[in-house]
Amino acid sequence: MWNWPRQIKDSITQKTTGLMRMQFWRDAVEGIYCDNPPHQPIATELWRAVKRHNLTKMWFMKIIDEREKNLDDRAYRNIQELEKYAENTQSALLYLTLETLGVRDVHADHAASHIGKAQGIVTCLRATPYHCTRQKVFLPMDICMLHGVSQEDFIRGKQEKNVRDVIYDIASQAHIHLEHARSFSKKVPVKAYPAFFCTVALDDYLCNVRKVDFNIFHPSLQRKSTLLPLHLYVRSWKKTY
Repeated sequence: MWNWPRQIKDSITQKTTGLMRMQFWRDAVEGIYCDNPPHQPIATELWRAVKRHNLTKMWFMKIIDEREKNLDDRAYRNIQELEKYAENTQSALLYLTLETLGVRDVHADHAASHIGKAQGIVTCLRATPYHCTRQKVFLPMDICMLHGVSQEDFIRGKQEKNVRDVIYDIASQAHIHLEHARSFSKKVPVKAYPAFFCTVALDDYLCNVRKVDFNIFHPSLQRKSTLLPLHLYVRSWKKTY
């Protein structure tokens, strides 16, 4: 339900259209919190969720505002800009998920912040082969410049060491965020753990990209992992994230 702002970018060809749709959802959220949601299925369900769980309006607005900025279709200037985008989208979704679970805890929020950043970074990596087919690259420019890699190198699907070094640096940052989130897991309420099971898929991708020596174009990275459900079950059984 909460992925509607992300879908807008993928379904438009003109920025103006995207801005109009974002404004619709901004107005919809305002209406939801005034008990006057628009007659639209997703908006109606959001209104019910807000009433049931007392969800924070700020997180919805952050998601919409950040997705709107992202309509520009340009590469992130640096890893910090990518992390900020992830914080205001993926982490914001996790904060809302925690609220639906009845968890309002500073340690859970801290973990959600790092996990959301890791998820945003991994999503950027995973989507790179697809974006390259559309002649677009969104990877942080500072890391690309550090290794002497151009956007054209990615668009052409090059697999030289310096290209793989870019992916290594970015993937390492995602790994650091996951490890940081786990470093204080004992302080996070167990009730919050279901919100963080997305780490199973993140670990799986980071492990697989390491196995192919950070060749982001390797065909194995485009296949679904049949073991993900098992790993998810084990993580749930062990009550870890």
